[in-house]
Amino acid sequence: MFSGLIEHRGTVARKEALPDGGATLYVACAEIAKDVAPKDSVCVNGVCLTATAVETDQIRFDVVPETLGRSALGRLQKGEPVNLELALRVGDRIGGHFVYGHVDGTARVVERRDEGQGARLAVERPAPLARFICNKGFIALDGVSFTIASVAAHRFEIAVIPETLRRTTFGDRAAGDLLNVEVDPLARYAEAVLNGHVSEAEAAELDWAYEI
Repeated sequence: MFSGLIEHRGTVARKEALPDGGATLYVACAEIAKDVAPKDSVCVNGVCLTATAVETDQIRFDVVPETLGRSALGRLQKGEPVNLELALRVGDRIGGHFVYGHVDGTARVVERRDEGQGARLAVERPAPLARFICNKGFIALDGVSFTIASVAAHRFEIAVIPETLRRTTFGDRAAGDLLNVEVDPLARYAEAVLNGHVSEAEAAELDWAYEI
């Protein structure tokens, strides 16, 4: 579980394609490598990955074909910056929203313009996810927690504050860039209840889990 508040930026040290369609990803970040051990979860550009080894300042991850197909991780190149967040600990403050690191899909930046001290980005509203994207709702883009500022038929907009521009890869994001998208998990559960996929008893258990 993550909060969508990015702690550090790392750099892709290398990426090795595997014969079975998966890949091995090496991310360099001395600031968090010292706190990561094999089997720990790390959110990399919004994708929850399990560390398989730590080598000095580099963390190694196995990326399976499902993850490559659903996210933009397959497009990462050596030297490219990535957003990193370690898993939450019990008692940590939740300043953003609950982020699982289970990416629902990808969407491209349509437009970027300066707005006040920050920036405003327009992003595609993918048809399969459109029902989860609503005005003032939460969304995670490349692992960063955002409040949706406005919604139109085929796009939505986010307002990016200066701190986020400085701390994350959004300082460099431009029209055409592909982002990992994770909708608010509460919206997923709400849809499942409305569609009869989750019983009232199961829903009560989910609510209880969120209160913790």
